[in-house]
Amino acid sequence: MILIADSGSTKTLWCLLDHQGKEHRFETIGFNPYFSDQDQIVHALQSAMLPNVTPAEVQQIYFYGAGCFPDKIQIIEQAMHVFFVHARVQVELDLLGAARSALGNSDGFIAILGTGANSGLFRHGQIVQNIDSLGYILGDEGSGCYLGKKLLTSYLRGFLPLELSTLFVETYRLSVSDIMDALYAKPHANRFCASFSVFLHAHVEHPYVRNLVEESFDDFFTNLVSQYPDYQQMSFNCVGSVGYHFKQILELTCQKFKMQFGSVNKSPMEGLAAYHAKPSKN
Repeated sequence: MILIADSGSTKTLWCLLDHQGKEHRFETIGFNPYFSDQDQIVHALQSAMLPNVTPAEVQQIYFYGAGCFPDKIQIIEQAMHVFFVHARVQVELDLLGAARSALGNSDGFIAILGTGANSGLFRHGQIVQNIDSLGYILGDEGSGCYLGKKLLTSYLRGFLPLELSTLFVETYRLSVSDIMDALYAKPHANRFCASFSVFLHAHVEHPYVRNLVEESFDDFFTNLVSQYPDYQQMSFNCVGSVGYHFKQILELTCQKFKMQFGSVNKSPMEGLAAYHAKPSKN
């Protein structure tokens, strides 16, 4: 059996392919090696995997994850080997998974817009150029976390229009102390910030919200996308919930930067399951 994982900082989508090619999909928390250690990952696997997977039957694991850079891969690999003792484990950056899902074996541009953001050029089956998004503190422009930070800043500084501020209070019932505690005292501040993208999507027709999202995507294109050579000669392909839910604004941003709009999918799993179901890929 083959087990495929697409892991962001918030959640991991799994697809188990049996010997007949049938799929079984389920979800766990996200495993980003910058925020989770081996013991935490193993514990999460033990609590979430057993109802869905028989570990001894898994022969191959393809794990695509946020933060899975070469110096962090070992954290994921060791955790997987503890739980899946008979499996070969291949850990790759989520960006490669997104590219394989959206582009297959074709060359092109790929982006991720979810809790975090990433982008790169995909050629000959590999990511050949990646401009570092710098994570949620320094960068991640256009991501759910980036959107959430802009909303929180506007709310806390009193910039939100009264009707939006009132809706925010009614929706979340958070004090200033609650917000600061979540940002600076508790783990996973990036997930906390990204959670507010749901509020923005619910009120995207409000001019203030729409402008906030437009500015965020402008920042993403200005600081990342437009820095790739000949980017206007390629189509823009993207996976991730933020890109998917704000697709209309994203497409307009592409037009503004004179880049052809390609595919936008909420999750790369559909494409990854098809990619790894082919015998030549296993």
